[in-house]
Amino acid sequence: MTTDKYHAFHPAEFGPGFHADGGYVALIDRRTLERECLAHSLASHHMNRRILTFSRLSDWEAEKDGIGLPAVVLFYAAHVRDEATSEIAKVVTAVSPAAVVIMSDDENVGAVLDLISLGARGYLPNSVSIDVCIQAISLAIAGGRFIPASSLLSIGNVLGLTSHKPLSPVKFTRRQFAIAEALRCGKGNKDIALELELCESTIKVHVRNIMRKLGATNRTEVAYKLGDIASAQ
Repeated sequence: MTTDKYHAFHPAEFGPGFHADGGYVALIDRRTLERECLAHSLASHHMNRRILTFSRLSDWEAEKDGIGLPAVVLFYAAHVRDEATSEIAKVVTAVSPAAVVIMSDDENVGAVLDLISLGARGYLPNSVSIDVCIQAISLAIAGGRFIPASSLLSIGNVLGLTSHKPLSPVKFTRRQFAIAEALRCGKGNKDIALELELCESTIKVHVRNIMRKLGATNRTEVAYKLGDIASAQ
């Protein structure tokens, strides 16, 4: 395992009460630089759980008797195919009942569906922000499944779930249009606020107005409807 200035990742430090805190985040990634950078980023965003890093599943297995089960595993797989699929299935089984979230370069719709069928609780392409990553971790720990809005749109099209009913024209202000585009890409309020140099509370107000104009009840539905509008133009 590795160490950094935020956490000392040594099993001896955890003590007998470590298991009682609900588990830790296990980050398994063979890419040393990316692994350490993500661990630092998660730590700097004040996650309430320890982040332990491993190069491969076997490294975690060698330590598990001393550190117990994680609450969630972030596992990197470059492509969700053949050997990688087998490896992901092995991770899911080895850490059960802990949640597994897959990080991947592969944004193919079929790959996302394969991950869910293997029992993964989430999928994180390289295009998501650290805030979205933290949201995915929290959702997976709570028992939910995380798939970025952009991937949901693609899956909906493949499965024929996209509505083909003509949509009423929707008029957005210039600001609302920029925020709507960001929502369609699956970005969180904090990221949108930083990009547009606005307060997060202002973004929330705009999001509510966009949902009202679209007749949507949640952000996922907003993404679907915006996708339909984009494809119809």
